[in-house]
Amino acid sequence: MSRYALNLPSELKHEAEQLAQQQGISLNQFILWSVAEKVGALKQRLDDPNFPGITYRRGASGIPTPMVRGSGLRVETLVIDAHHWGMTPEQLAGEYELPEDRVREALAFYDAHHQEIDALIQINDELASQHD
Repeated sequence: MSRYALNLPSELKHEAEQLAQQQGISLNQFILWSVAEKVGALKQRLDDPNFPGITYRRGASGIPTPMVRGSGLRVETLVIDAHHWGMTPEQLAGEYELPEDRVREALAFYDAHHQEIDALIQINDELASQHD
């Protein structure tokens, strides 16, 4: 692994420290994760530029999954909670400690990509039923 000295504006560093603490990781791990996430997204070109708060990650299955950027939260989780459990964007924001506009963006992403996310939900339901 190589070293790289990084100069961050104070406010950005403070925000990154807070987000890292919320995730239970070090600032270094958070920055590494963030850079890896961004590089991966640019390489894959899967991200929808209309939804900058949503990015794709490949899980253990290798399937690209839309995630709320800067968190480990899948868009499908918010969709299930909103549609199945009837949670409002305000409730979801409180439950997952996200800004409400980020929750609304994730739900709008679902509206634009519902076939893809519905397929992911179905795949996960099938996998879960195999393990029961």
